[in-house]
Amino acid sequence: MKRPISRLSRQFFARARLSVLAGVFGLAGLMPISTAHAAPAALDAVLAAPADATAADVTTRDVAATNEKLRLAFGHMARMWRTELDQIGERFVTPGLARYRGAVRTVCGVMSPGNAAYCPRNNTVYFDELFVAGLAKRASRQLGTDGDMTAVGVIAHEMGHAVAMQLGYISRFPYENEAAADCLAGAFALRADEDGSLEPGDIDESFYGMFTAGDPEPELTGDGRADRRILARAALIGHGTYEQRMANFRHGFDGGPGACLAALR
Repeated sequence: MKRPISRLSRQFFARARLSVLAGVFGLAGLMPISTAHAAPAALDAVLAAPADATAADVTTRDVAATNEKLRLAFGHMARMWRTELDQIGERFVTPGLARYRGAVRTVCGVMSPGNAAYCPRNNTVYFDELFVAGLAKRASRQLGTDGDMTAVGVIAHEMGHAVAMQLGYISRFPYENEAAADCLAGAFALRADEDGSLEPGDIDESFYGMFTAGDPEPELTGDGRADRRILARAALIGHGTYEQRMANFRHGFDGGPGACLAALR
């Protein structure tokens, strides 16, 4: 039985329903998800938070605490995806997990500051530990929770890329790859919820992360034809708007791994 949605998550979805294209994602028909009791917060206040999460006063203790949560969650993800892929006759090779600060050169090129990425060439998930700890701290301040699932969601998304690529799924349209990774991150959240691994507030933290990580609105020219080309291109090359990212995550959370994997095979 799915949990009733929290007040903060209702605000996120209400805001998304106002601007999402009718009939594309069907957000109005989504089922409730969470009993998490995040502290009541106005959505405007959430959106007014600094865009650069790493600007928060992240301490050494914050980084260490976040890294430990990520280590534990990563092990959970690895076990889950090995089991899920084994059930469909596929093998999942657990990626490495590597943290860095500032920038780091890898076999996939330079990983930039304030980033996380999956490198298929050496099967490794990289993340800027200051950036990810900053996301958790920002979520904590805005939601009144510990913020950890916002950080975990970053790694779950990158693990989603690993799952998709190991299954041979690589679209020529970047957005489709990102949508698949968001769905798989939602599927991980569902499994964690089912096995009792989640704490109160974790689901709100997951959706908060998706909500705040949407692509910025493209700059339009005022010329109808040119703007249609700009919007069409933006729809194919980015991670997705906050509405899309929440909807893709929600698809995985509602439908589980099977809903995501079916689209990849």
